[in-house]
Amino acid sequence: MRTNGLKTTLLLATMTGLLLMIGGLAGGRAGMTIALGFAAVINFVSYWYSDKIALKMYRAVEVNDASAPQLVGMVRDLARRADLPMPRVYVIPGRTPNAFATGRNPDNAAVAATEGIMELLTYDELAGVMAHELAHIKHRDTLVSTVVATLAGAISWLANMLQWGLIFGMGRNRDGGNAAAAIAMAILAPLLALLIQMGISRSREYMADEGGARISGNPMALASALRKISAGVERVPMSPSPSHQATAHLFIASPFRGRQAMALLSTHPPVDERIARLQALATRLR
Repeated sequence: MRTNGLKTTLLLATMTGLLLMIGGLAGGRAGMTIALGFAAVINFVSYWYSDKIALKMYRAVEVNDASAPQLVGMVRDLARRADLPMPRVYVIPGRTPNAFATGRNPDNAAVAATEGIMELLTYDELAGVMAHELAHIKHRDTLVSTVVATLAGAISWLANMLQWGLIFGMGRNRDGGNAAAAIAMAILAPLLALLIQMGISRSREYMADEGGARISGNPMALASALRKISAGVERVPMSPSPSHQATAHLFIASPFRGRQAMALLSTHPPVDERIARLQALATRLR
């Protein structure tokens, strides 16, 4: 777990460095200052409103003890085991089996499960999934995910601006080396930001799998749930709209059909690898 945390810190530092490099190439020291200011504004908005945006995007409906007693009672019990405040609980309409957590900190967190996952999984399997989401909250992954997505978006936007600047002659006063560096950065930075975002997301999923298994006390139930969710998504995937693609990293498993996609570009680790790690953890916990 410490290795994954260190990896996340290093990758976040790399993304920040990319952002500053683009700003510097676009406008020198002033460009670097603008780049940082731009990222700060977006981060502020994301920090305070990302949970509301995500829940509204998926038409999530808040539930309580009266409307969903089993789910709410399950989350309450797991939150108690994890020593966390009780999060808000939501149900997302639709048959795609999945779940996610959101919120800027444990005191302002929410967990959401789709109707499809509640129909597909057994009680113990669903408890494993909810424990996984609570582990994300405990590790403050919801905030990390927001920062990563924001930095990736800022890098892509600034790289696009740099490309347009080069097209319209911004590089005329540059020497050949600087112009070449600007062109390379404008092309490669968005791809590097995407790869880093995917890498951070995969690392946090491994950590949440282990944390969730320890909270629920049943690693094999979570392993069984992941297997069912993966198969269920292949049967009933989420529509790959741009907004859904931007938030795919929130879910416990990729909400799209992804067997043809390159593993490097996946927001989640391979399910088989996650299951193997949970099996190894179950053996250690016996």
